[in-house]
Amino acid sequence: MRLRFVLGILGLAVSGALLAQKPFRQYPGVEYTQFETPPDWADKAEFAFARLMFPGGGPDVDGYYPRFQGDWRLGLSLWTQDYPRADRHFSAALRRLTRVSTRSVEQPINLDENEEFDWPWLYAVQVGEWGITPRQGKELREYLLRGGFFAADDFHGDMEREVFERSMKLVFPDRPIVDIPDDDAIFHTVYDLNDRFQIPGQAHLREGCKNCDEGGRGAHWRGIYDDKGRVMIAISYNSDMGDAWEWADDPYYPEKAASLAIRIGVNYVVYSMTH
Repeated sequence: MRLRFVLGILGLAVSGALLAQKPFRQYPGVEYTQFETPPDWADKAEFAFARLMFPGGGPDVDGYYPRFQGDWRLGLSLWTQDYPRADRHFSAALRRLTRVSTRSVEQPINLDENEEFDWPWLYAVQVGEWGITPRQGKELREYLLRGGFFAADDFHGDMEREVFERSMKLVFPDRPIVDIPDDDAIFHTVYDLNDRFQIPGQAHLREGCKNCDEGGRGAHWRGIYDDKGRVMIAISYNSDMGDAWEWADDPYYPEKAASLAIRIGVNYVVYSMTH
């Protein structure tokens, strides 16, 4: 009877959390103003790819101005780079390669509306050009300290790195960004990923990198840890996993890069739910 009671309470808690979540909504993006919604978009699942919405217009660094200064809440902003094609390709891969019950469509998350606490995993792209606010930084910190996980992707070169590092001071002013060692569990939860390399964006395949001559050469896999040694923020600097997911079905994009990006993403998701 006691076990049934506990399970019943847990069931009510999960049901309450699900009811509190906002319904799926698709926004226009900088690359895709319209995108076909899969027929099973409304099917229930245990996990959904949560994409972080954010304003553009990060701090000016030596005359560097970010792109897409429009209304970020309505799309057509930096947070929609690769969206929703990358999100759905990766979600399909996660369903196929793991036993994680994954929804076929993503979920845009707005820190200003406290939406993040219903989702164990957040992803953001172009974080070297974003302009998160102090309030959003505080919200993200609270989310991460409660056990959430954030994957920060697709920023390249010294100026974008400086913008990102400044923004992280709004989240964790007292926690350093460090290189994640090869033996960290995050690289071994599902796949052993000691052999990692720079993942180029689709538009930069010829050069192999973006901002190559301004610090954009060479992949760096960095993170911010909590007091127990858990990676809270996984940072892919000088790599573009989102593009690799987006173009994974394009014969022009290198399979080797798409495969690595998918395996890293799978590890991040499983790590976020087991650590």
